[in-house]
Amino acid sequence: MSVRYMILPAADLRDLRLLQIPLDFEQHEAYRRVTTLLAAVQEADPQCSWEDMAQVLESQGFTPLAFMLGPLLDPSAEMGSEVVEMV
Repeated sequence: MSVRYMILPAADLRDLRLLQIPLDFEQHEAYRRVTTLLAAVQEADPQCSWEDMAQVLESQGFTPLAFMLGPLLDPSAEMGSEVVEMV
């Protein structure tokens, strides 16, 4: 069985997160579980941090991963060499 990943979207690129999905989860089941877990953490503590959410996800078998997001590929965007590192 291949390793599967999930990107947690965010309005700010610095807040994007990458998770490795446990092998025993189907794609839709993983999405439902993650959104349910994140909603529960945020409801319990509206000021929670990513570390709080990551701890809960890890307890359920999801693995937060570090990744690097490269420069924009949109040719109409201002050219820059900014690379955002996600940890």
